[in-house]
Amino acid sequence: MSVFTKIFGKKKKEFKAFCEISKEPVEKGYGYLLTTSQVISSHVYWDNIMTEPETMAYTIKHFKENDSTATQIRKMLFDKFSNIDKPWIISDTYINWFNVDKTKARLAADNWWLNEGNFEPEDSGKAGDFLASQQLQELMRYAVLEAGRDKVA
Repeated sequence: MSVFTKIFGKKKKEFKAFCEISKEPVEKGYGYLLTTSQVISSHVYWDNIMTEPETMAYTIKHFKENDSTATQIRKMLFDKFSNIDKPWIISDTYINWFNVDKTKARLAADNWWLNEGNFEPEDSGKAGDFLASQQLQELMRYAVLEAGRDKVA
């Protein structure tokens, strides 16, 4: 390697990751890798998504005013998140929102880090491709019609 290459050569950009929930950085070697099906199967996830500052107004209108537009927006949120086709890196802070095998999710994250994000666990993809239709409908019903009720009532 010449002196010029050492000085002016392109450095490989360091692979970084951010928690799909908080958008905060996840340090290399940490976190858990979940599929979209695993994420959207969590009632805790939906309770938090539907009561974030950006969505709380729709949740209030849905429950207190029976506003059909607010309900439709909640449905659009469900559709948006359930149709994500890549795995989700989740920080240690949020993993308890999900009823998953943490050891398996950590091992998947290890493979994901090793391959700089180019690893997908089994059943990765849109939730509708892996969940039974009835199960997906039940999750949608909860997310759209019930999630966040206890924070509004």
